[in-house]
Amino acid sequence: MAKAYFMVRSVVEEPLRQKFDRWYSRHHLPMALDEFKAEKCWRFWSAVDTGVHYAVYQFADMARLDAAMKSPGFKGLVADFDQAWPNGVTRTRDLVNLVEERAG
Repeated sequence: MAKAYFMVRSVVEEPLRQKFDRWYSRHHLPMALDEFKAEKCWRFWSAVDTGVHYAVYQFADMARLDAAMKSPGFKGLVADFDQAWPNGVTRTRDLVNLVEERAG
């Protein structure tokens, strides 16, 4: 089975970046990992556009990711994010399947 990933791309206004970074690291990421039951997760800041933040959650397969997305916990995570960042942060989400992996 192919791994599946849930990706969240957030665009953060500059004055909020440091506060957002702390909040995501200390509060939202641990909460999301627990609620989703993901295998693991990563966070990134773009090196090209310093206001762009990515969070990626890995699942065993798309069926497990689909179940996580339909869970009450996901609705709680969305509400938590919306409450913490009603202004100054926009986000988009994507679900992707791993189709190829190579090592060099």
